[in-house]
Amino acid sequence: MSDPWTSFVDEYVAFHTHDPNHRLHLGLLDGLGRLPDPSLAQEARRCEKARELLARMDALPESDDFEQQLDRDLARLTLEAAVLWSTFTWGGRTTLQREPRAGDAIGEPLFLLMINDPRRAAARLEDVTARLEQVPAFLDAMLARLDEPLERWRDIDLQTVRGLPSLFSTVGAWAEEVAWDGRERLAVATTSAEQALARYADALQALPTTRDLHVGPEIAAQIVRASGIELSLGELHGIARDYIASTWSKMEALRDTLAPEYGLPADVSLAELHRVLNARHAVAVPDPERLESILEVYEAERERIRAFIKERDLFPLPPQEDMKILPTPGFLMPQIPAGAMMAPPPLRDGVPTSVVYLTLTEDRLDSHTELGIPLMMVHEGIPGHHLQLAWASLHPSPIRSMYDSPHHAEGWTTMLEDYMQDVGFPIPHEQAARFSGLRDISRIGARVVIDLYFMTGDAAYLEIGVEFDRSSDDPFERAGALLAAVTGFEPARVQGELNWYSSRRGYPLSYLTGNHLVWALKADLEAKNGAGIALDRAFHDIYLRSGNMPLTMVRRVFEQRGML
Repeated sequence: MSDPWTSFVDEYVAFHTHDPNHRLHLGLLDGLGRLPDPSLAQEARRCEKARELLARMDALPESDDFEQQLDRDLARLTLEAAVLWSTFTWGGRTTLQREPRAGDAIGEPLFLLMINDPRRAAARLEDVTARLEQVPAFLDAMLARLDEPLERWRDIDLQTVRGLPSLFSTVGAWAEEVAWDGRERLAVATTSAEQALARYADALQALPTTRDLHVGPEIAAQIVRASGIELSLGELHGIARDYIASTWSKMEALRDTLAPEYGLPADVSLAELHRVLNARHAVAVPDPERLESILEVYEAERERIRAFIKERDLFPLPPQEDMKILPTPGFLMPQIPAGAMMAPPPLRDGVPTSVVYLTLTEDRLDSHTELGIPLMMVHEGIPGHHLQLAWASLHPSPIRSMYDSPHHAEGWTTMLEDYMQDVGFPIPHEQAARFSGLRDISRIGARVVIDLYFMTGDAAYLEIGVEFDRSSDDPFERAGALLAAVTGFEPARVQGELNWYSSRRGYPLSYLTGNHLVWALKADLEAKNGAGIALDRAFHDIYLRSGNMPLTMVRRVFEQRGML
């Protein structure tokens, strides 16, 4: 008979693996031939189950096991967050009533079944076909739950839905290529799904919408706390303001060197200098007829970084790992402005495998330059997200391997963008690359304040000492003006960034918050243990092998090891 804690963990895992899309992301290979239930009734059942598990936790006997106590605290935080996200309202409506997510819920899992599922093609195509057959009923349920959706979110879903037929065509070509014997059934299901999507788009377009994005400061503070960040909204704003001031000061110092080197006036604006550097160091597309050939440049950079790390033994590497680098599929472009990574499925046996998406379009090539590609691969690959999440997927605790801790992950990766240059990783045109990197990473300061503004509605959060156009009352136009002023992003990327900022409340601020907390942890470790490569290696090893959790809990690990 299992002990009470083991029994609780089993129920906790079951809670997180009930939804078939979650099962797929977590790496389970059964129960995938169905779409999730998007109804409000299903969400109410999920919320009640989270409350039941919280009550069960309260009844568990005390434990003096350090690792188990971490897991208990993390499980509690996760379940309380599930209840919060399920229940908070603004304008009398919940997030599910405001946010249509049909395109993501249908398209992304199909893509994963194609590219990151180890089963034979026939089994995967069976699940894909079964899902397509359920699309009409799924869309009806999605429409039934919506009540005055947010206009911006409606437009995102419409754009995503319109990209799905091209994905369905790719599925059909795959079925033909492997001569799957269910091709006729797939064709019928595809036609039915496309017709249902057209009806859904018309119905969604006809719904009354709102532009009321802001949930207010009280809920915003709850969202921040639910992610394990123990800082006030005012403290977060102060961190962002100071970060932008420091970053811009460094860029101005670099301008003094770069302006004469590139034949520019000494008082050239930071924005113009950035534009010139991007133009001068545009990536050479290996095959001008195929933008996706830029992926070859990323692959070469990936291997160069790996060789540098292995030669210096800077980070622990798992015995096996793999990473696929792919162009962002069309249906995902509205919310992936430059690049993103899907983590290794934590509940799947075998080689931890990540998928990195890169958005490759003519209007976004400024996001892919000789100056930026090395740090993009540091951030997304090894030693960044891929390495951190590959180790997390191998952690023996499912509570930690499944947990999504944005500020833990983003703090790690943004710290590395500086650290790798500091330890001598060679990047061509070093001073120009440092300037470009600072200009690009200044986005994480803007993300904090835009996130706070989008959540609270308080435009004072946008005031961080940067001049921008404040004339519009539209929150997306006002926030976009600040983001463009801070980063120099082209308009398409600005809009893509704002799309996901609005729909992932609390995530955008995690980048700088995590960066701030990771560097603070490192400084405290150095204060007690002395700086140097030996401490760096110990820091990296413990951080990576401890699993996913908020950084307040990571600190407890170092304290328990006697390092703090």
